[in-house]
Amino acid sequence: MVQPFIMINFPTAPTGRSKFLQVLEIEAEDVSGQNPRINSERLKALLDGVNAYGHNSRTGGFNRIGYSEPDMAVRAWFVEQMRGDGLAVSRDGVANIFGRFGPVQGPSILVGSHLDTVPEGGSLDGALGVCVALECVRAMREAGVEPATAVEVVATAEEEGRFGGMLGSQAIAGVLTAEQIDAAVDADGVRLVEAMRARGLDARDGLAAARAPGSVRAFLELHIEQGPVLEHAGIPIGIAHTVAGVVNLSVRLDGVANHSGTTPMHLRADAFAGAAAIAHAVPQLLERHGGENSRITIGKVDIHPNFIHTVPGRAEFVVNIRDTDDRRMAALAGAMREVVADVAAARGLRWTIEEQSRMAPVELDAGLAALLHEEADRLGLQVLDMPSGAGHDAQTMQSLCPSALLFVPSRGGISHAPEEWTAWGDIEKGAALMLAALVRLVERS
Repeated sequence: MVQPFIMINFPTAPTGRSKFLQVLEIEAEDVSGQNPRINSERLKALLDGVNAYGHNSRTGGFNRIGYSEPDMAVRAWFVEQMRGDGLAVSRDGVANIFGRFGPVQGPSILVGSHLDTVPEGGSLDGALGVCVALECVRAMREAGVEPATAVEVVATAEEEGRFGGMLGSQAIAGVLTAEQIDAAVDADGVRLVEAMRARGLDARDGLAAARAPGSVRAFLELHIEQGPVLEHAGIPIGIAHTVAGVVNLSVRLDGVANHSGTTPMHLRADAFAGAAAIAHAVPQLLERHGGENSRITIGKVDIHPNFIHTVPGRAEFVVNIRDTDDRRMAALAGAMREVVADVAAARGLRWTIEEQSRMAPVELDAGLAALLHEEADRLGLQVLDMPSGAGHDAQTMQSLCPSALLFVPSRGGISHAPEEWTAWGDIEKGAALMLAALVRLVERS
């Protein structure tokens, strides 16, 4: 089933290093007198605990789909972990969970990611960022750090897109609307409101989950890269400066279903052949209209009647277009419409295109990125400035507060699959940098 149209606007949050650093009055000294350190074995144990939920022992994949039983169970387990650490734990209307360390009143710094997965996903996507966030807080508590600004570990809800994606951070940032809630349906036709009701949640309560402007001073997220760039470069950490926008175009080609043996090739209106010609045109389209960060993917195709002895009479597919430049992304979408029209005309096909969803590119906070670079230099860590081609909670949170996104390498660039893997040494480096950045941020209010 085609997802409902979703338009998300991300207002611009304050950027610029000097303004942000002045607001937080950041200083590098460790006023606790101790040096917090990541406990690697404790972090491994926490990650293993999360991944006990939704594991498919036959395939090796993980299944914590948004608002499924394993998703809700892992949230309840993680709540108990945070309570055991003495954090003040809360849950909002969409089942985002928070563990607060530091002053009970006043603004906070949010750090974390998501616990849900795609079907048959990997062990690190999202979960690693949540576990690193809690380990950073554990390390600070252990070292006796008394933060002047509270830290909140956050595990966001429904980030992976069962109902469109990033629902939890949209609720926190206040960009979730009643119309989106009511329209959201998953691929099996299950409505968001029904799925949440089955878990004892009222979807409309998500509208009350928005944090007030100024109540969150920063959001930091560590994530696996989900791509091959860092591994190829031999660099252990990436700092994202931009999250690419994405537009999904739903395309339908209608021809004539006919007998595969009796219909001459030159007299066919073959919908699948039209879809193949459109896919074949993608490299040339990118060469003419794209740039370094342009991506076009046709990843879902349905053919009808899909029978070995029948010329396909209908082809339906989705064109996924991504870019860090909004105008270039729009140009690519326009060029794709022209390609579809030209191919259909040449092959005697009828065609329609509908914009299924659109999210604009988002620039992340330059001040937080600068701070991360400073701490990486201090720790002797090599980092790479890079865009993010995948969507993450940080892009949504940037509309509420300055946000930063750290990457660690993915072996072979693989993600959303059981083979997803990151070397533990790289995980330790990313966690150490996240901890150093948090210490900088919390010790001066």
